[in-house]
Formats: sequence, C-alpha cells, structure tokens
Amino acid sequence: MLEKDITAAILRYLRSLPECFCWKEHGGSYGAAGIPDIICCYRGRFLGLEVKQLGNKMTRLQEVTLERIRAALGVAHMVTSLAEARAIIKKLEEELR
Repeated sequence: MLEKDITAAILRYLRSLPECFCWKEHGGSYGAAGIPDIICCYRGRFLGLEVKQLGNKMTRLQEVTLERIRAALGVAHMVTSLAEARAIIKKLEEELR
C-alpha cells in the first residue's frame, strides 16, 4: 500500500471519531521540515503520526521531531498501517479514562 493511501485511510478513521480534529501536514517551502504527516488533537491530547510504507525508515530529522513532541508530553509515533493508528487511539482512550 502506498504511503498516500495509508495516510488517507488513517485520516478517514480519525475524522470519524468524536472529539477529534486532524489534518495532513503538507511539506514544502511553507512548512517546517520534519513535521509528522498527520497532526491531530484527540480529546485534548496532541498526536503526531509519521506515516511510512512498511520497510521504510524515518529521517533523523523526523526522529528528532517525534522525540521533541514526546518531550513536550504529546503523543508521537511512526505508523505503517491503519491498524497501528487504531491501536494508538485505543491506548490513548484507555489512558484518558
């Protein structure tokens, strides 16, 4: 599955959830380098998801950015599937109970 298809599936899922606001971050000259592909606020928690095809790796800048999000008490992960994103949301829901 292509990265854009994985991203689209995750965004459809996230947009179906109540108390969820998310968008696809588009790189380029107007964006900050290293920002995760999907930015989300779910039930008051910041979530950044870097989407990769299975077998692909993040750049060092992407790794550092996810580390910085975590250091600021946000949630940040690399995902390769909708199932992984769903598992992250499930874990967040358990933490928020």
